[in-house]
Amino acid sequence: MATLAARRPAIATLGRIHALLGVQSLVVLLVSINRLSSLTEGYVLPNQFLRWVDLLNMLVLPLISAVAFYLLKNELPYDSPARDGLWHRALNITFIVGLYLLAASYGDHEVTNYMHARFCPDGAQSDLCRIIIYNDDEFSHLIFFTGFTIMNATILLLQALFPHREPLHGGDIALLALNGLLIGLGIFANLAFEEIGLDLYVVAILALLALALLWRHGRQPMPLYYAVAYCFGLVGTAAYKLLS
Repeated sequence: MATLAARRPAIATLGRIHALLGVQSLVVLLVSINRLSSLTEGYVLPNQFLRWVDLLNMLVLPLISAVAFYLLKNELPYDSPARDGLWHRALNITFIVGLYLLAASYGDHEVTNYMHARFCPDGAQSDLCRIIIYNDDEFSHLIFFTGFTIMNATILLLQALFPHREPLHGGDIALLALNGLLIGLGIFANLAFEEIGLDLYVVAILALLALALLWRHGRQPMPLYYAVAYCFGLVGTAAYKLLS
């Protein structure tokens, strides 16, 4: 009985982790629908300041993802000397920095992406279009990938600082792999069918970090999840590019 009671908190925590990773998978699906369908092409207000697709991508879907990331970050630590240590505090601060940069990138990208498509379809024909296009295609992407890398690396390093104390059972591995594959499909769609830029290096860095932590600490939930997602995205993209 004592053993069962001691194991309950770890099992419950892993259940919440599966649910939060499922939220991220759902967000990826909703982002794809929002981007690729015509359901949200209408204007939000009569002044046409944004389309629904831009507003949802800037304020709604990233907010859901950010809240799920934050809750996931808080699920990983448990009572141990490391909880009040320097590394935990440093990782918490690092996560906030990454979250801020990610939010800033969405604010910059969605507005300038809309203006780029509507007012500058022929490229940098004026100084105004040159500035809009730079924010859309360059600056916002740089800020996004910086924040994205920081946040995801923080999650992986938090798992290393607070390793899961229970063995991973088959059901847990299956759920982690399933959510990882769904994210991997999103990565594949982004890399395989569009011009590859910084995103390839970001995916490769996070895949290598996940694999290194798996090698160092064994089968832990977050490294396993990230390894499946990012390695699948990389391998799938490589296979598609070679075959096509």
